[in-house]
Amino acid sequence: MSSRTNTRLADLFRLTGWSKGELARLVNRQAAAQGYPQLATDTSRVRRWIDTGETPRDPVPEVLATLFTERLGRVVTIEDLGFRRPGEAGTRPSIHGLPWAPQRTAAVLTEFTGMDLMLNRRGMVGAGAALAAGSALSDAMYDWLRTPPARDVMTPYDSLTTADPAGLDRYEAAPVGAEEIEALERSVDIFRAWDASRGGGLQRKAVVGQLNEVGGMLAFRHPEHLQRRLWGVAANLAVLAGWMSHDVGLEPTAQKYFVIAAHAAREGGDQPRAGEALSRAARQMVHLGRPDDALDLMQLANSGMGEEALPRTRAMLCTIEAWAEASRGHGQAMRRLLGRAEEMFVADRGDVPPPSWMQMFDEADLYGMQALAYRTLAEHDPAAARPATRFAVQALALREDERGRSRIFDQLSMASACFIADDPEQADRYARLALASIGENSSHRTWDRLREMYRLTGYYAGYARIESLREEIEQVLPPEPSGSSRSGGRPA
Repeated sequence: MSSRTNTRLADLFRLTGWSKGELARLVNRQAAAQGYPQLATDTSRVRRWIDTGETPRDPVPEVLATLFTERLGRVVTIEDLGFRRPGEAGTRPSIHGLPWAPQRTAAVLTEFTGMDLMLNRRGMVGAGAALAAGSALSDAMYDWLRTPPARDVMTPYDSLTTADPAGLDRYEAAPVGAEEIEALERSVDIFRAWDASRGGGLQRKAVVGQLNEVGGMLAFRHPEHLQRRLWGVAANLAVLAGWMSHDVGLEPTAQKYFVIAAHAAREGGDQPRAGEALSRAARQMVHLGRPDDALDLMQLANSGMGEEALPRTRAMLCTIEAWAEASRGHGQAMRRLLGRAEEMFVADRGDVPPPSWMQMFDEADLYGMQALAYRTLAEHDPAAARPATRFAVQALALREDERGRSRIFDQLSMASACFIADDPEQADRYARLALASIGENSSHRTWDRLREMYRLTGYYAGYARIESLREEIEQVLPPEPSGSSRSGGRPA
């Protein structure tokens, strides 16, 4: 038994407003409902969990995770409560339970997705946690990401007996074949296309459910070539679940999915995918007005990419770093990174087919990210608005019809840059184009950027056409979420 306070459990316990006796009664009631009527927890046991760091026996950690998830309205896992799994040695887990053992990844993703689905079923919001700092994630994952994963020695079709059954789904794990995995890979492409067209809100639950199923499949040890493909599916679905969660404002949930995706990609031996998953967490940080955290994460993403990363993948990462530097007002660093992105994009000869997760980053995206970076820098240096409009026009000329959300972003970048460049007529035109289609999209991020553009319209209060635009925006703009973690004045 440890003599240290379980600070993670103590902090979450304070948020619930429960007394220790009340929590003990709830544990007994929930355990009985889950088929453990003999369990008898009392106040003194709850006190030991919190004050001395005692880890309760199964099934109590799982019961506690369920109770805290329901109470706080966000996913709370066993690791979040500060409990170690059986057989785990060393100090108490750090942020997000990192680093966790390789054989734990399937259990972690299954437990987390199961809790997420429970929140969906019960209509809870799931957005009440704090984001981990980029430096905290980087410190926890740096050595782990750079070290090749240790391959286990289990024979094909052995069950993962080392995995904690409490964290896995409730059906019997069974093998899947190449055809089933191919169907799963096609489903990822369908989900990805829907997300790009309509935003993440309408399909997030389906993606999380599919990821939960894949976690169950990974509890069964398949031949190496199939197991790697399954890990690839898990990584792609976890990135999508994270991106869709970010798209609808579930920021801590999104961050955990990005971390799970990095683990899954690494388990499958795909280092570039692991780095790209972490770059998503960096983009999330820039959107939330935390560019320093984003740069910490980008350093981690770049260091873990390995030599297999294609030039186009590295070009994409450069554009994210450039956006972060623009958000800090560092124009010289931004321009250097964008120049490097262009060089790498052109250097990619296309002789090696890009992975499925890179096919969304095309020339239109390169121009779109350049427009966004310059538009963001224009908040600090208005002269950057002109190149922002040039890149936005190039991006819009290349946008495919299926990329509805990206088109809205480009239109809003163009409108914002035109307002900063003192061209209200052009700004009005592109703002109205964005406004015409934004209601057909479930992306909260499009509304965030519309709010930033709306702020810029205040400088043209005397223009009748802009006054009309402001009124139209005010009629459709949903209220900004309370407790928003975005810093004021930062471009989205």
